[in-house]
Amino acid sequence: MESISIVIPAFNEERRLPATLDAILDYLHGTDFTASEVLVVDDGSRDATSHVVQDYAGRHPEVRLLQNPGNRGKGYSVRHAMLEARGDWVLFSDADLSAPIAELDKLLAAARERGAQVAIGSRALDRSLINVHQSFFREYAGRIFNLCMRVVTGLGFWDTQCGFKLFDAQAAREIFRRQRLDGFSFDVEALFLAHKLGFRAIEVPVRWSHAEGTKVSMFADSLRMFSDLFRIRWNHLRGLYR
Repeated sequence: MESISIVIPAFNEERRLPATLDAILDYLHGTDFTASEVLVVDDGSRDATSHVVQDYAGRHPEVRLLQNPGNRGKGYSVRHAMLEARGDWVLFSDADLSAPIAELDKLLAAARERGAQVAIGSRALDRSLINVHQSFFREYAGRIFNLCMRVVTGLGFWDTQCGFKLFDAQAAREIFRRQRLDGFSFDVEALFLAHKLGFRAIEVPVRWSHAEGTKVSMFADSLRMFSDLFRIRWNHLRGLYR
């Protein structure tokens, strides 16, 4: 078996982290990974997020706390941990575990079977697996964003924004040392880089439930995400991803 790193970006997540870390640790203790680690990145939280993680780290040596220099964004947080991870595989998961951690089994099995270096969880491939939906407006906006993403970047994925993505160690290093966007569009940038670098990336349907407490602003962040699609193209044309 191989080793696994699980990356959790966290901003003001003191309430959700205990249940999330308990679920992840329970899952890991029931698997056959040769080694495992859980990297929680505190993105300048104003609550007790770092203290919660330090408490778990004191009792569970596989838990590590990483701290950003202030509130830098989700993309920055994931990049920070991806470049620190030691596992043969690295999973990025949202702190709310909207996709249950056991869905990692599906991503790993699909990646091995199909010879992929990147496997991303998808809500769009089988919507019957969604237990709790987002609001109609958010789901509709997500579909519009995906259409624009496909046109601007040329990528063929149906759901780039599900917070559950698996990378093998080499792909994680090569992609995230080039990744530049600090905000919520980093997922698209990472998949764009995977394609340009020749890594095989696949989309895998996963169980998913919407959790209240999203940090994504429906208007400000959505506008920034749409503009970031063109930034990705512009960065590529300028040779910034070499």
